[in-house]
Amino acid sequence: MDKLIITGDGRLDGEIRISGAKNAVLPILAATLLADGPMRLSNVPHLQDVTTTMELLGRLGMRLVVDERMVIETDPGTIHSFEAPYDLVKTMRASILVLGPLLARYGRADVSLPGGCAIGSRPVDLHIKGLRAMGAEIDVEAGYIRARAERLHGNRLVMDMVTVTGTENLMMAAALARGETLIENAAREPEVIDLAECLISMGAQIEGAGTDTLHIQGVDSLHGSDYRVLPDRIETGTYLVAGAITRGRVKLKDTRPEVLDAVLQVLREAGARLTLGEDWIELDMEGRRPQAVNVRTAPYPAFPTDMQAQFTALNAIAEGTGTVTETVFENRFMHIQELQRMGADVRVEGNTAITRGVERLTGAPVMATDLRASASLVLAGLVAEGDTLVDRIYHIDRGYECIEEKLTQLGGRIRRVPG
Repeated sequence: MDKLIITGDGRLDGEIRISGAKNAVLPILAATLLADGPMRLSNVPHLQDVTTTMELLGRLGMRLVVDERMVIETDPGTIHSFEAPYDLVKTMRASILVLGPLLARYGRADVSLPGGCAIGSRPVDLHIKGLRAMGAEIDVEAGYIRARAERLHGNRLVMDMVTVTGTENLMMAAALARGETLIENAAREPEVIDLAECLISMGAQIEGAGTDTLHIQGVDSLHGSDYRVLPDRIETGTYLVAGAITRGRVKLKDTRPEVLDAVLQVLREAGARLTLGEDWIELDMEGRRPQAVNVRTAPYPAFPTDMQAQFTALNAIAEGTGTVTETVFENRFMHIQELQRMGADVRVEGNTAITRGVERLTGAPVMATDLRASASLVLAGLVAEGDTLVDRIYHIDRGYECIEEKLTQLGGRIRRVPG
């Protein structure tokens, strides 16, 4: 099992390109099941989760071709199976996203209950409830969701809580349902908008993407299309924090500043000077130590839960005392104990991490526990004295494309070693 070794106490300075968004490409790959012809997806990141999704689609019978630039061509004409097995689903929660498309397009789906990062309860009952309201017959038995429907019909679906994958699954199902579907309390994330725009490019009739109410008029069929995945806002935010935490300067190209308002505001509060272009962001700390910040996670457009671990790492070396309050997942502070091993003065009270910044951290062996926690440990290693060895980095490979190469381009000292 690979590990990362980071030699810290250096200032980042340079430019890198941001990859396509993990949380956008996974539902878009699932959406290719809805098409009656080939699709071509570009700006796809080379990530373990993408590989897992492609393997899952391949198990269903889909033909996939990938070139050296990670442009994926899909052809659903050879699909012969409708089961998403446990051995794949257990490694990646987003596998649940094939449920809606399989049911809507083929009338049946047998999907294992999902796994993924251990960051708290993320129930799929809202997916099931919505599909049942659209006419599906669903049994949950022996660890599988077994769903059947001759053809789904539109309905008014009121989500009990904001759920990104729930919104995406039901939106995909509704695209081929008979009649109109109204999804209320829908997720507003940019990745949900990207999926909607991809579906529209396939012939779907969807209005309201980016608001909390989606209107979907079902159509009889969807065609293939050529679609470019949006840039990854969480990867963008992570590298911005890397620049801030090291008192450096980073310029990130091929990104979307307008989807990062909450994160950029907090970085300004930390003392960063930001310059924004149409598709780039430059951060410059001008050699200054960051100021501690207070953040509270909430669904988009508020501060994203996927950035709280990175800002906890920033607070660990910032001037003053800062707080990070997690309201989305109840078990997302597993990186705190590892940061304490590096000398961070941080404690958890309920759902809030309270951090009093120290002058410097000390390198230590640490263990990644989930995707974004892994990123926070890498960031901490960048400013720690000596070497930090991050174990179990398969979590990082699920969501960050070539993290050691990109940090090296920025002047970081980081290398991957075999376990």
